[in-house]
Amino acid sequence: MEVNEALIDKLAHLSKLTFSSEEKQEFMGDLEKMIGFVEKLNELDLNDVEPLMHMSNEINVLRKDIVQGSISRDEALLNAPATDGVFFKVPKVIRK
Repeated sequence: MEVNEALIDKLAHLSKLTFSSEEKQEFMGDLEKMIGFVEKLNELDLNDVEPLMHMSNEINVLRKDIVQGSISRDEALLNAPATDGVFFKVPKVIRK
């Protein structure tokens, strides 16, 4: 992959960033190093390597979904720092 100023400009546009010409030159060098590192992986012989689908052979171990009772509204509101008797009261976070 060719790393040039047009590629840096396109990446800057997509990421909504602006760079000075010095920063572009620095990023071009850094990007060439990164791409070179990844392209080095193409030299590996992976013919006998099976694709990895999961990190382990374990199957998800999930508990049984058992329907149980829940607590009442009054019990739920007992530990709340502020309530109006029916709902939890929380600080306003959206201002107009």
